Amino acid sequence: MPAKPPETFGLDRLQTPIGVALLVTDAQGVLRALDWEDYAPRMKELLRLHYGAVVLRDARAPEALRQALSAYFKGDLDRLRTIEWRVAGTPFQQKVWHALANIPAGTTMSYGALAAKLDAPTAMRAVGHANGSNPISVVLPCHRLIGANGSLVKYGGGLSRKKWLLEHEGVVLRPVPARGRVAA
Repeated sequence: MPAKPPETFGLDRLQTPIGVALLVTDAQGVLRALDWEDYAPRMKELLRLHYGAVVLRDARAPEALRQALSAYFKGDLDRLRTIEWRVAGTPFQQKVWHALANIPAGTTMSYGALAAKLDAPTAMRAVGHANGSNPISVVLPCHRLIGANGSLVKYGGGLSRKKWLLEHEGVVLRPVPARGRVAA
């Protein structure tokens, strides 16, 4: 049986206040991945895991996608909802990623709260793993998931970007006391 031919996607770059975003789109212009230029190897590995062999060719993303992302970074937070996206993954990953898209800008949720919302209250780690495998950063807002104590926990694009994105959306971050210390 012949091997499946590689998926071919377009690759574009968009300058943002927190670095160059890599935009991966399919032949129909649908967003398949968004990651940061300094995390390109991670993005390529996620694409490989989700699609098998992938060829990325330089191609400009649709103007509507570029404009929606630029508008988001300029403060029009609801513009993310106008972006058409498609992801491949396990049924559980799909469930988590679709749930991420429904967390409103300016709010956060703990991994445990999202697991409970998905009727899988003991699946906090599985939610965390699916969140970490999210190929469409920002648009599927994995940055809105935080630790149960309010701490910024892991972000594929780095915690400084996660902090910027949350503050950009109006989230007030509170310092989390160090373990073993009592807050005054």
